[in-house]
Amino acid sequence: MTTQVFIDGEAGTTGLQIRERLENRADISLIQLDDARRKDADARKTALNSADIVILCLPDAAAKEAVAWLDNPKTRVIDASSAHRVADGWTYGFAEMAPGQADAIARARFVSNPGCYPQGFIASVRPLIEAGLLPADFPLTYNAISGYSGGGKAMIADFEAEGSTMPPYLPYGLTLEHKHLPEMLSYAGIVHQPVFQPAVGRYAQGMIGAVPLQLWALEDEPTGADIHAVLAERYANSTFVKVAPLIALERSTEITPEVLNGTNSLHLHVCANDETGQVILLSVYDNLGKGASGAAVQNLNLMTGMDESTGLTKG
Repeated sequence: MTTQVFIDGEAGTTGLQIRERLENRADISLIQLDDARRKDADARKTALNSADIVILCLPDAAAKEAVAWLDNPKTRVIDASSAHRVADGWTYGFAEMAPGQADAIARARFVSNPGCYPQGFIASVRPLIEAGLLPADFPLTYNAISGYSGGGKAMIADFEAEGSTMPPYLPYGLTLEHKHLPEMLSYAGIVHQPVFQPAVGRYAQGMIGAVPLQLWALEDEPTGADIHAVLAERYANSTFVKVAPLIALERSTEITPEVLNGTNSLHLHVCANDETGQVILLSVYDNLGKGASGAAVQNLNLMTGMDESTGLTKG
């Protein structure tokens, strides 16, 4: 028996990529509305309540409305918006976040897909706090850049229309109130929100995040090897999250925003200088793969009992 899946908002960037990953799978049957009915409330309500699993690729307000329309208690939901990421009753859909998280996703009725930026931050920081290498109140900074595809249709249209005249590096979130901060605070194990400085690059897809650490400020100053060992142990058996070997690098073509495009992988790099007591934790992944559509399919696989890598490319 196939799983009936309805992607509400499949015409958007995330929805289109989810559909591409699902449309040729024998275990999935997609419920699709033609263009004339995609915005028809009655047609959407019928599709929502006919599905085994609904994937919401909608603005926050529309996602909340869609959940309110559910009257079939057997319909399960993956919400790719930010509407429910820290809401009661919703399971956070970052399977690698902690031991047991994948099992929690598999059992859940309501799963909130993570934001793209928080995954790199949480993957880098949470294991170190749980291992006692970083205190939960340690002041943290997160600098990250994503391709313009993460900004939705309007931003994609602007960059593709203007081409080389668009800024090559465009910082934003400068009010320090980015919508991804609540989930970083909730799931990284920290007590103070980080200084988060996101940016958009003049390229379509892919991202890299950096968490700089002043280890000399800690009473029991860990080394780069200590940091690396904790991360390597945490993700040793992970399908998609990999920790690169601890080696001294001035630069590397493996540490660029676009290197994992088209995959559902997330690579972590520990760049350390023990003489100065400093470390930079780098996370590299595809903002439309592991950062959005790939993560949604991984969560769908867990919820349907399939191998989590089904239909997903590893890098």
